[in-house]
Amino acid sequence: MKTTIYYVFLVMISFSLMSTTCDTDDMIITDNSMIINEVINIAETDSWRITSYIDSGQDETTDFTNYDFTFQSDGTLIATNSTDQVAGIWSVTDSNSNDDSSSDDDIDFNINFNVATTSVFFDLNDDWDIVSYTSTTISLQDVSGGNGGTDTLVFQKN
Repeated sequence: MKTTIYYVFLVMISFSLMSTTCDTDDMIITDNSMIINEVINIAETDSWRITSYIDSGQDETTDFTNYDFTFQSDGTLIATNSTDQVAGIWSVTDSNSNDDSSSDDDIDFNINFNVATTSVFFDLNDDWDIVSYTSTTISLQDVSGGNGGTDTLVFQKN
């Protein structure tokens, strides 16, 4: 009788320990492909303007006044105004790396203009974290690895 009670007690403790060491977050598999496709489809419609660009606390939105940004389906990014055209590339990716993001499974909006480091467009080159998006607005953020400042970039559909 004592051995039966002893075994029942051991089984109860075992189940108790197993339930406290098993975390339900470990069982969740995140698949961001639907969100990535949705952001891509939104970005590829029409053209966009930068309505806010804050570089480590400094408002630099006016650097991009009158530029229209077109995110093309072939991954090309074109910024144009009445006298200038700047070409680059863009993509939206699932980032499962240890980048500068606070989240270890974020979605990145990647921008890369092939310009000199002195160009204002060079500052847009980054793997931006998507903060929020709608059919008319894409809000991005990046925590700088160099100085620790936070940059924010907001595209608004024309």
